[in-house]
Amino acid sequence: METHSSQDESIPDMATKPPTSQILSHSLSASDPDNPMNWPLHRRTYASAVSWAFAFAVAFGLTAYTAGINDVVAEFNVSTKVAILGFSLYLWGIAFAPIYTPHVAERYGRSVVYFASLFVHMLFILGAGWSRSFASLAVCRFFAGLSGGPCLVLIEGTFADVWSAGTTNTYYAVLGLASYVGAACGPLIGGFVVGATGWRWTQWVSLMVSLAAFLLGIGVPETYQREIPRRRAKRLGRAYAETPAQSGVTISQMARITVLSPLKMLVTEPVVIMCSLYLGFNFAIIFQWFITVPAVLNLVYGFTIQQAGLAFIGAIVGSLCAAAMSVVIEQILYRLHVRNKLHINSMDIEYRLIPAMIGGFGITASLFWIGWTAEPTIGWPSPVIGTAVYVWGNLSVLISLVSYLFDAYPPAGTLSALTAAASLRLVLAGLIPLVILQMFTGLTGAWALSLFGFIAAAMLPIPFILFKWGPKLRARSMYTHRQSTMDDQHHEAEHTMGEQNRMSV
Repeated sequence: METHSSQDESIPDMATKPPTSQILSHSLSASDPDNPMNWPLHRRTYASAVSWAFAFAVAFGLTAYTAGINDVVAEFNVSTKVAILGFSLYLWGIAFAPIYTPHVAERYGRSVVYFASLFVHMLFILGAGWSRSFASLAVCRFFAGLSGGPCLVLIEGTFADVWSAGTTNTYYAVLGLASYVGAACGPLIGGFVVGATGWRWTQWVSLMVSLAAFLLGIGVPETYQREIPRRRAKRLGRAYAETPAQSGVTISQMARITVLSPLKMLVTEPVVIMCSLYLGFNFAIIFQWFITVPAVLNLVYGFTIQQAGLAFIGAIVGSLCAAAMSVVIEQILYRLHVRNKLHINSMDIEYRLIPAMIGGFGITASLFWIGWTAEPTIGWPSPVIGTAVYVWGNLSVLISLVSYLFDAYPPAGTLSALTAAASLRLVLAGLIPLVILQMFTGLTGAWALSLFGFIAAAMLPIPFILFKWGPKLRARSMYTHRQSTMDDQHHEAEHTMGEQNRMSV
């Protein structure tokens, strides 16, 4: 993604550079063997698997904690609402990751950030496990999320590095499973651990999962096309003509791209507003399940903590179904497009919205379904299956809308749009769990979930609106017009650089 910097800020002093014959190129051509898309399949698969494992570990550490909330209440003599803070603070820590991760990754590459992030994350998980006060536990949980967040942010870039952009939904379906399956496995495994040992072991198991991912990643190749030529130049001992960081060079540029522009987009860009609201609402609802599912299954059906954890198998099944559906839809559309367009390997990004059009109905229906069937006379399979349907719809919408935002704007606006959507949904995801039990008490579970169902119904048209009017909305964006101006400046600068290099040679 390009910055919004002026020409003077974004183009280095070319007069001080050596001739191009003495400099290694900053870009990787399509035929370059170092280009990750040209790597052997096993190498690309390994790089993807490592990033998947890192994201899984951080997501697992988020939700494993929920299995021990009752023990935290008893040990530290705090209310359930306060104990849930250990869950929400972790999410709010992750919410900062989309803001700072791009700046670090553009300067040091993805692999360094992955390992530094997960290592520091493990230290704070260790601190959480050793906490002797709730204040200490809360602080460690927040910083565990803050430090581990880049693993959830970078996986998108890693998959984009090694897999074709022609099938964005397909690879996002796979990478999306890392956080959804990881989150579902947290209470599933944590329930058995807490039942046998106590809440601290939710942190020890999280530490073990992170350590396993860390060891798996040893030897993983760098995939970032900005970092690969930089390391190649250093290895060969040659000068390197590095382009300015796409996320900004100065502090003011960096703040504008990942702080100010995202905030501005949330109130001025219709595409970002609609995507962010829908994703934010869905994230807020999906993370409240980790609080309400154990509570409801215990109160209504007398489930133990272990049995409640097993109920999250339904969430895993729902995630797998969403990923499979998204992959099948895109592969069918992609093949039809290639056949009808004489093998042009690009497809209108609005077609990425089709899984969201389908999944949105699952979200709405499942909220009413769960709310009005969680009764002893109906039986526990009904709300558990309903939760699986909700997760299916939720991940389908996430895959579609995030994949859509990947290319909804020229590079200058893409990073800001993705940052806005990511940070907002994580902030909202941490808020609803803090009030959901009070909502269930005050409104009853049926009406609390029905309220969410009505909101979900109101948001159902969003992917349809974007499918029909998205191209016009994006064309009118100030970020689209600004990118056109920057491209003209860039072409003029390239011509000037070419003349200077020709004369210097």
